[in-house]
Amino acid sequence: MSNPPNDPLKEVVPSPSSDASRVGIGVESRGGSRGGSRSGSGLSQNIDSDVEKAVLDLGLATRTELEFCREQQKQSSDPNQRSLTDLLVDHQFITNNQAKRIRQQLDERRGNKIPGYQILGKVGRGAMAVVYKARQVSLDRIVAIKILPRRMSEDPDFVQRFYKEGKAAARLSHNNIVQAIDVGSTQDGVHYFVMEFIEGKTLYDLISAPHSGGGGGDGVKFTEKQALEVGIQITSALAHAHERGLVHRDVKPKNILQTPQGVAKLTDLGLARDVDDKQAAASEEGKAYGTPYYISPEQIRGDRDIDFRADIYAMGATLYHLVTGRPPFEGATPAEVMQKHLKGALTPPDHLNGDLTQGISEIIECCLAKRREDRYASTTELLEDLKAVREGAPPIHARRPLNLDDLSAIESGGRVLPDVSVGGRGGVMRQPIVLTMVAVAGVSVLANVILLVFLLSR
Repeated sequence: MSNPPNDPLKEVVPSPSSDASRVGIGVESRGGSRGGSRSGSGLSQNIDSDVEKAVLDLGLATRTELEFCREQQKQSSDPNQRSLTDLLVDHQFITNNQAKRIRQQLDERRGNKIPGYQILGKVGRGAMAVVYKARQVSLDRIVAIKILPRRMSEDPDFVQRFYKEGKAAARLSHNNIVQAIDVGSTQDGVHYFVMEFIEGKTLYDLISAPHSGGGGGDGVKFTEKQALEVGIQITSALAHAHERGLVHRDVKPKNILQTPQGVAKLTDLGLARDVDDKQAAASEEGKAYGTPYYISPEQIRGDRDIDFRADIYAMGATLYHLVTGRPPFEGATPAEVMQKHLKGALTPPDHLNGDLTQGISEIIECCLAKRREDRYASTTELLEDLKAVREGAPPIHARRPLNLDDLSAIESGGRVLPDVSVGGRGGVMRQPIVLTMVAVAGVSVLANVILLVFLLSR
């Protein structure tokens, strides 16, 4: 199956709400070792005390072994660099799997300490956060709670991004965006983000489902109708965000939930940025934030003025994946994938899926134009085209450019194969080659009429 693998696209700079395939190229982590928590602060000491108690309770190591690792921490030239868990693993007193289970148990205990909420169970775990299903006691309703693990709570950058996501989500109120409810922290340093609970699966889960017939190949494809419905809903959500000055910057199948009733919900605003936030733009210039399979060329370059067109590109990449079963560009490393976004030729989606109409292919190719000036001029334009194609009409704003190689196909009555380079916007009749053909045809007809009149007059 050619769905994006997890291994080749490792996270370079983590974000609280990211998954293992999100990267931040050219940025150094400001939180110390990614392998574990720092152990110098009061919070880290509390974490290590919790780890020590859990290890003893489970009988995984002796008190002597724990004291040995504690002494190693004290003798280290940089005591903030290694956690107790790391040292226990390094000295083979516990295994990596045991360390993971201990951290998981501690995270679950922390989740039960959020006042006003009753934890019902874990929903999922990303690279930087754990999500629980819970009941809000005061309103007796089911919610989802995202909790920042303690090892991430020590890094001010992670904490800042965590709260930034909550505040960004609170600015939005749309049926196709997961609603924010609350964000805060407990007295013992548990950072949490409460949001609307969605019963459903991510689009990535749906397209990664095993084939009923087996045999590998591409991932599971959405029908054109299904993809258009999702596209319309999420583009409407993006238009709402863009009107309020927010750019999502990480639109992808994993960040779109779909309910059993077919309602699509955009989630994860961990990378969202206000277009007017000049300070953030300056600090992130030259650095790439996003997910390699869906990231826009300007995000890869680390341009300062990232705007709504980055989300349009990612929306096109997401639709491409839905209807073809594979992302628009693939590679063994993040660098290889992103290089293709910058310079690689795009295979039109209807070349991979013969059931697609030319209309949806034109929309996707317009979204995936490498020059953002060649993409849609607004999110509303994209929404209008998606609705037009859903109704069986051609897109209004996106048409494929013709080139000289297409003329032979026109003359022979065959189907025009599009140029794989994604280019101009606007109707076909606006293309210079078409205007030239019309002019030549008009002159030819006029000459024939004059000749016929002359012959009849004799």
